[in-house]
This record gives sequence, structure tokens and C-alpha cells, in this order.
Amino acid sequence: MTDTNTARTIVGIIGNVIAFGLFSAPIPTMVKIWKMKSVSEFKPDPYVATVLNCMMWTFYGLPFVQPDSLLVITINGAGLVMELVYVIIFFIFATSPVRKRIAIAMVIEVIFMAVVVFCTLYFLHTTKQRAMLVGILCIIFNIIMYASPLTVMALVIKTKSVKYMPFFLSLANFMNGAIWIVYACLKFDLYILIPNALGCLSGTIQFILYALYYKTTNWKDDDEDKERSNLNAEIELSQA
Repeated sequence: MTDTNTARTIVGIIGNVIAFGLFSAPIPTMVKIWKMKSVSEFKPDPYVATVLNCMMWTFYGLPFVQPDSLLVITINGAGLVMELVYVIIFFIFATSPVRKRIAIAMVIEVIFMAVVVFCTLYFLHTTKQRAMLVGILCIIFNIIMYASPLTVMALVIKTKSVKYMPFFLSLANFMNGAIWIVYACLKFDLYILIPNALGCLSGTIQFILYALYYKTTNWKDDDEDKERSNLNAEIELSQA
């Protein structure tokens, strides 16, 4: 048991490092927005959505919901802070209509999260029941968030170009999903296993598309394209 716990801790730490790198992917975009003093064509939606996702997974990892999940808390807690910083940067430099939309979305997320916390703690009295409810919600939100990489993959097929699907981001997402699958299997956790298995599947499909369309891609240098491709890292995260 001790060996299993040790292995699980080591795997979880590796998963934290990989996931932190993915959470850090939008930093160049944020720096560009800060320098331009404008969000330009960039959208806040991925960051706003990831805030809720991180809140859900952080809550899931708490001892009174799913015991022995400290490393789930650490990475999603760190991700939550980073995503909030990204949202704040967007809010500062966005136009008034976009600011209003961000504010409404954040209020809805906070209210929703408060309702989930209340219902979980008030109506459910065992960690098994709590983990089931919160875990199912986490899986649902992860599946919804996979709509973004599916859109990117459809664009790749349509344009026969992988310009907006950087190989190293696809690799990092695949590795992130794979390492958290191992983590989930060492002490079986279905709610961590399912979304990360889907993440691995998504990464595998991206590798296939990359192999198919690499040669037909126009690799002209375009800073705007590079910045836009960084946005894909947000939603492709296979959250643990």
C-alpha cells in the first residue's frame, strides 16, 4: 500500500508539472494584450470556462469530498489563480460590452458553485456520495470543454493545415491525460479516469491529423497565428 501511495504521489507531482505548463501556455497572449492595451480579436470564453472547471476540480479534491486527493487540489488551485489573473487582464482591456459579459458569466459561475457546494455538504453525508455528484459534474464540464479542440480538429481537416494545432501543445495534452490516467488507476478514481481518457483519445486523434496534414500546411511566419494557437491550450486541458 505504501509503495502504491508513493508511486501515486510521484505520478501526481509529474502531472502537476505538466498541467502547470499547460496553464502557463496563454502567458504570451496575456503579455501581448498588456502591451497592446487591447484584447484585439482574442476571446475571454476559454479562460472564463476554465475558472469554473478549476473550481469544480479543486472542490472535488477536498478531503470531505474525495479523500487523499491533495495533488488534485494543488494543480487546480494554482490553475484557478492563473485563470483568474487572465480573466482580470481581459476585463481591464476589454470593451464595455465584453466586460459586462465577463462580469455576468463570473457571477453565474460563483452562484452555481455556491449551490453545488451547499447541496453537496448539506444533502450528502458520505464522501462516496459527494465524490459521485461532484465527479459527475466535473466529467460533464470536461466533455463540454472538449468542443473547442473538436472545432480545431475540424478546421484542420477543412483547411488541410495544422497551423492552429501546434504539435507540442497536442503532445503536452496527451502526456497530461496519460499521466493522470496512471494516477487514477493507482487508486482507482473513475471521475479522474474518464475525462483524462477522453483527453488521451483527443491527443491521439490530433497526432493522426498532424501526420496527415503536416506536409500540406503553409508554415509562413505569422505572429498572430502563433498567438491565436496558444488559446487552444486552455480548453484542451485534460483536467485532473
